[in-house]
Amino acid sequence: MTDYELKLLKSFPKSFINHLGEFIGSLKENPYFCLADCKNELDVKCKVLEWFSRPACKTQYYKTTKRNEEYHKYMLDGINRFLETDFSFEDMELIYEKLGNAVNHNLTLKFIESGYDLDVLMRQEG
Repeated sequence: MTDYELKLLKSFPKSFINHLGEFIGSLKENPYFCLADCKNELDVKCKVLEWFSRPACKTQYYKTTKRNEEYHKYMLDGINRFLETDFSFEDMELIYEKLGNAVNHNLTLKFIESGYDLDVLMRQEG
């Protein structure tokens, strides 16, 4: 197991890696991405932003606002721990809008390479 895989597991305390090489952020809500095809830490950072930005700000698994907010906070905290950032919920909404579901992988790379400069995303049309 690599250092960045261990860091990922520590960043999301309810997480695990299954036998298919999928990183599962938490068992109950099941946010996940394929870790097996990640060649390096940059690939993992991209997937964390592209696939975990939605559950950090939009997804509504629960009937109550309080429980949904707790889940969003768990996901946002994990993202911030792993990436060593301090994104807010509002930042995460922008990240999801511009990068979520791997809609613009090149922009994800540019965003990471910029040191997570949100201006990179704000300048992007669409």
